[in-house]
Amino acid sequence: MDKVHSIRQLFYEQGKSVSAIAAETGHDRKTISKYLDMTDFNTPEPKKEDPENMCPKLDAYKPLIDQWLLDDRKAPRKQRHTAKRVFKRLLAESEGFDCSYRLVAQYVAYRKSQMHLDSKKSYLPLIHYPGEAQADFGAAQFFENSLSIEGKYLVLSFPFSNAGYLQLMYGENAKCFMEGMITMFMHLGGVPTEIWFDNTSTLVTKILKDGGRQLTDKFLRFSEHYGFRYKFMNPESGWEKGNVENKVEYSRRNFLVPPPRFMELSGYNSRLLTEADSDMDREHYHYDQTILERFGEDKKALLPLPDVAFDPARYETVLTDKWGRFTLEKGKHEYSVSPDHVCTNVWLKITSRRVQVMDMQHRPIVTHRRLYGDQKQSSMEWLPYLTAISRKPRSLFNSGIYDMMPENMQRYMKSCGSTDRGAILKVLAELTGRTGFDSALQTVNQALLYQVRDPDSLKNLYRRLYADVPELPPMPFQSGVPALEQMPVDLASYDLFLQKGGAANG
Repeated sequence: MDKVHSIRQLFYEQGKSVSAIAAETGHDRKTISKYLDMTDFNTPEPKKEDPENMCPKLDAYKPLIDQWLLDDRKAPRKQRHTAKRVFKRLLAESEGFDCSYRLVAQYVAYRKSQMHLDSKKSYLPLIHYPGEAQADFGAAQFFENSLSIEGKYLVLSFPFSNAGYLQLMYGENAKCFMEGMITMFMHLGGVPTEIWFDNTSTLVTKILKDGGRQLTDKFLRFSEHYGFRYKFMNPESGWEKGNVENKVEYSRRNFLVPPPRFMELSGYNSRLLTEADSDMDREHYHYDQTILERFGEDKKALLPLPDVAFDPARYETVLTDKWGRFTLEKGKHEYSVSPDHVCTNVWLKITSRRVQVMDMQHRPIVTHRRLYGDQKQSSMEWLPYLTAISRKPRSLFNSGIYDMMPENMQRYMKSCGSTDRGAILKVLAELTGRTGFDSALQTVNQALLYQVRDPDSLKNLYRRLYADVPELPPMPFQSGVPALEQMPVDLASYDLFLQKGGAANG
């Protein structure tokens, strides 16, 4: 009743409109209108529960039916009793049972409702206005540069028009959410007036007793920067944002089957935006219009983009260990920095895709691809380590860098002479800086195969592997070239000359 009183006070005493009250309280417009039109404030009479007293012939079987329905709480949803199944079991298992199916069905429906077992709920249709949107994540596999990724995709749907966009992401954290939303805002040329969300931990830190939400600082800054209203659904009430729930499934079936393969994520995400635009040229499921025609009304209602770009990155400082490394995600993900930055603080700029490491003056040191997943992983950027140790090659085996090297590189460095070791380390640093550490390691594997241990041979092997040196075909035989007979070789004569030369020198 306090809610009714508050709504009526806002309308009749403060003169606020229904829309303003809906925006302020978060209540549905129909609910507000119902409270404003109320004329009878008597306490409603308790409802009569007639099914309890129906058909005395069924009384003997009610405890058995109740037990079956109670046991259903532990059964899979698709393996629970229907009224028909209850009726058939009573016929088969209860001697003398002679009640009708209709009577059993009425009682089962009543008891399921009392036990909250009835999954068939009816909901009032929600009214959505142009410019309103809903957002949610789905899970999808994709391949980036042949690397299999168990990722996510963010969907932004517009219930008024049934338009929707999606962006593939590496995960479901706050950076992925904000970067995906910003990309879609930029593509739209505007911002939805209101966006509905789940109570995801990336945005909501706590659901309060009064129904309010305690939100993350970054999300509050994000929503204020773009000016949209936010609305969070009641727990376990996905139907409240059914449009985006359906759009998540539709997007998976129509844009992500089979699992997409591409070289770089941002380029493929641009393609997804274009495909979503083209997908709107089809009839709306309810109205005699295309989605594109109705989406025009959505776009007219969008808020303008802010003049200043929003930076969704997270900034923090970490302390490196004695090897110049640090960890994130509670120690699960390890990243390298440099042997020049051991046991010291470094700045991190963390986005959905990258972890950029900087010194305390914000000068870049190294950039990693961000790691995802619950298992322990490490990302090693070898260039700073190889560059540093190439200056002091004699300390290689006592530096700790040697212990971090892959086994084949350790074996190769052991086999190299001390005079060439410094030059070889410089070559490996050069190759790593040019095409990455994997290419340097592959060159070392070839050097082990051919047993070459000098820097020039190492460079030649690299060129054969990565510089696309063409292998020349055999020279074709020209018809105008005269045939030459092979001259016989008398090796005995050479032996004789060598013996004489040896005797003369002796």
